[in-house]
Amino acid sequence: MSAAVQGQTIGALIASGAARLQAAGVGFGHGTTNAHDEAAWLVLWRLGLPLDSVLGDAPDSIENQPVPQAQQALVAMLFEERIATRKPAAYLTREAWLQGVPFYVDERAIVPRSFIAELLADGSIDDWLGEHTRQVLDLCTGNGSLAVLAAMAYPEVEVTGADISPDALAVARINVDRHGLQDRVRLVQSDGLSAVPGPWDLILCNPPYVNAQSMSTLPAEYRAEPELALAGGADGMDFIRRLLADASACMSEHAVLVLEIGNEREHFEEAFPKLPVIWLESSAGEGQVLLVTFSALQHWKKYIFSL
Repeated sequence: MSAAVQGQTIGALIASGAARLQAAGVGFGHGTTNAHDEAAWLVLWRLGLPLDSVLGDAPDSIENQPVPQAQQALVAMLFEERIATRKPAAYLTREAWLQGVPFYVDERAIVPRSFIAELLADGSIDDWLGEHTRQVLDLCTGNGSLAVLAAMAYPEVEVTGADISPDALAVARINVDRHGLQDRVRLVQSDGLSAVPGPWDLILCNPPYVNAQSMSTLPAEYRAEPELALAGGADGMDFIRRLLADASACMSEHAVLVLEIGNEREHFEEAFPKLPVIWLESSAGEGQVLLVTFSALQHWKKYIFSL
């Protein structure tokens, strides 16, 4: 086993921490994608420093800042907890960030990382929205991050965050209150669309979509999250089948549904070969988030029922 994390400066602790994480073979993907970035997150958080602190060779870098021995020990303990539990760092720090916005998170909800957040921030969805978009639904809201970001992106809309899990909704309540959006974001417990019939002008959804084979090989960090938020059945499409069958009845005439499916595009296209969708570009490329209109869903349902 590698030696415990050690170092007398912030930079040394980050370097040592990254080496320790790498040697331990931990999994990433819950806010960071590599050992160095995760180590920087853990060190800065444990020392009570801003996560956007200047690192590297810049003149105002804090990497050479000395760290007292007692704090060195606390940093080392945090890394050992990360490795021993295989919990995502966000569960240890109780915080995750999307588009620069901080969100509380714990084991009751999935760690927020949806690419839909990018599309809300850069306006990629705006051209598809009707002139009178007022009612927005974030289905499978989890910790409420997309509901909060939607309310921030569209100040004139009312947002509903819905989830089947009362535990996740309790976490979402913390975030809605934290960002002072109690008057514009309501939270509802709902199995799919059953308790939120709309009509909605925009539905955002990052559902459980991981197929059974992928679920069986997920790194421990993902298995630390609620399975309910990840597992999508044999081909990952169980929830999505029900959603697409029900959605048009809950949408206004000019509404759109923005749906994240991760790496399941092949399974999606096999399951819905006749449904016309628009694939939206994100930092992960084209193929992880799609948009489908009310009219496309209507025509698709008529085709399905005519068979």
